[in-house]
Amino acid sequence: MLRSGDVILTKIQFADTFEIKTRPALVLFEEYGNVVVAGITSGKKMQGVPFLKKEGAIKDSVIKLNYIFTISKESILKILFHLNPEKKKTVFNELKQKLESLIK
Repeated sequence: MLRSGDVILTKIQFADTFEIKTRPALVLFEEYGNVVVAGITSGKKMQGVPFLKKEGAIKDSVIKLNYIFTISKESILKILFHLNPEKKKTVFNELKQKLESLIK
């Protein structure tokens, strides 16, 4: 069963290519079999919420709040772990700020 804050390994088709890659992602929410996720990258120059090895990441990474997409449950290969409550709160607060800035 998926929960908001789960870090998963999933198959992702990138927008700029037809290539499908296996990548980590953060579950934001799940509804009717559709899973809304934020991409995770080890590219340290990317913008987003820092996600460090000491917090459970395989290597220092970034949760990209500018790379949110919907996947099907079937594309999820496995659940890796769950974010700690503080990091989950940070992610959702930053996402809320981004969305609120769009309506001002």
